[in-house]
Amino acid sequence: IQLVESGGGSVQAGGSLRLSCAASGYSARNNCMGWFRRVPGKEREGVATIDGPGSTTYTDSVKGRFTISRDNAENTLYLQLNSLKPEDTAMYYCAAAYFSYYPRRCTAYSYWGQGTQVTVSS
Repeated sequence: IQLVESGGGSVQAGGSLRLSCAASGYSARNNCMGWFRRVPGKEREGVATIDGPGSTTYTDSVKGRFTISRDNAENTLYLQLNSLKPEDTAMYYCAAAYFSYYPRRCTAYSYWGQGTQVTVSS
C-alpha cells in the first residue's frame, strides 16, 4: 500500500490550498482515510477523516474551513484548505485504514504517506 501526498506549499493567511493523496494497492472506496498534521515539538493531530460510508469528522479548529473528500474512481483523497491561518502551518499526512461494518468502525490507521508541508504566513 502506497499513499502519495501532493499539493502543499506556502500561502499567505486567508489563502487556500488543496491537498491530494493518491492511493495504490488499497481501495479508498468503502474504507477509511484521514488527514493528520504535525508541528515539530508537538503531537500529531487528527485534522479530518472520512469513513467507509462517507461520514466525515473534523477537529474543531478547522471546522468550516477545511473539507475532506474522496474520489473513488481516482482512488484519491483530498483536503480543501480555505481561510488558512498561520497556526495551520504543519506537515500534513494522509493515512488509510479499513472499515468494519460489524462493528461499525475504522481500524487503526496503519498506512501513512510521506507528508506534504503547508506553510501559512501572516
